Amino acid sequence: MTYQQPPSQPGQQPPNPYGMYAPPPPKKMSTGAKVGIGCGGAFGALVLLGIIGAAIGGGDSGTQAEKPAKAAAAPAPERAKGKAAPADAKPEKPEGKPGAPKKAEPAPKSPADRFKAFVAKHGSPNEKAALEHVTKVQGADELNDILDSVDIHTDFTGGLMGPHQSEGKLIASAFADWKESKNGLVTVYDVKGEILSNGNF
Repeated sequence: MTYQQPPSQPGQQPPNPYGMYAPPPPKKMSTGAKVGIGCGGAFGALVLLGIIGAAIGGGDSGTQAEKPAKAAAAPAPERAKGKAAPADAKPEKPEGKPGAPKKAEPAPKSPADRFKAFVAKHGSPNEKAALEHVTKVQGADELNDILDSVDIHTDFTGGLMGPHQSEGKLIASAFADWKESKNGLVTVYDVKGEILSNGNF
């Protein structure tokens, strides 16, 4: 009995002879593996850039605590030059009696006090009267022209539909004269936290 092989077709691999082991075809790399290798390479590049940047910019690696120690280590004549006073300068006299307590520096004014001072100088009589009811201003010191929001609290009652809505509008208008922002919103509240008025500034 003779064994016949089927005729080979073009583009087809010939069959292996009996008993010969054919290695499996190589597996293709999956998309997840390719992405993982790519991300790992990008992370490695960032780490390498960070190391190079640290090496290049490492000239001023001293901490703030070390810098005063370096200044103290300067030679005495150089330190004396920096502190030397002119010969004709008079020594400072302590104010008041010896042992008397020093005058306390005035505390920085709150935003509400600064706002009231501005309106007292530049505002109308109606605005000045309305500003006497302002108790607190929040957010006036953190303006950044992106999304500024200021809250003004008063001792008025009644909310948006109450009798003091017009004073709330005067306060919002006076604030817009005091501060400017490209994208600011001022909101005036009554004593219970209800909105009296709001406006752009």
